[in-house]
Amino acid sequence: MFTNNQRQEERTGRYGTPRLQYLQELVSQFQTATDEASKEKIVANLANFAYDPYNYSFLHQLNVLELFLDCITEPNEKLVEFGIGGICNACVNPANAAIFTQCSGIPLIIQCLSSPVRNTVNNALGTLYYLCNKTNKEEILKPEVVGVIRRYAAAETVSVSFSNLAKAFLDKHVVENK
Repeated sequence: MFTNNQRQEERTGRYGTPRLQYLQELVSQFQTATDEASKEKIVANLANFAYDPYNYSFLHQLNVLELFLDCITEPNEKLVEFGIGGICNACVNPANAAIFTQCSGIPLIIQCLSSPVRNTVNNALGTLYYLCNKTNKEEILKPEVVGVIRRYAAAETVSVSFSNLAKAFLDKHVVENK
């Protein structure tokens, strides 16, 4: 459910922590965390906030979108999974999508297609679906990327979710560009 100012005030009450402050605390905890499990939990929590437009200005202000991009470069598969999940949650917003593309995120997102983690691949497919447009389609629709997506589309018996997402991507971006 999406939040608005009134709903947020009702949920936090008079003495609750304001959303910006709470998100700032999460970012600070991530920056000072020394163990991987803590970082994973924090990024997963931040990714859950990335779906709601109410939080977009806070995420921008705190550079959380860039943090998600940093996470998908890590060797820790959980950080990659939660980072691409946050990217996928936020990328439907054009301003957020612009940040991901301006920060050279497309090649990083494409790399997530080769992850052994299903959620990572699903979120990478969904992210590319939403990011692909006239200005970046050449970068996304490279033959090797389209080839990987075609293989996922053909993999119905392995994973219906991969197949469905890949087919939707191909139908929207590849078929109409022929």
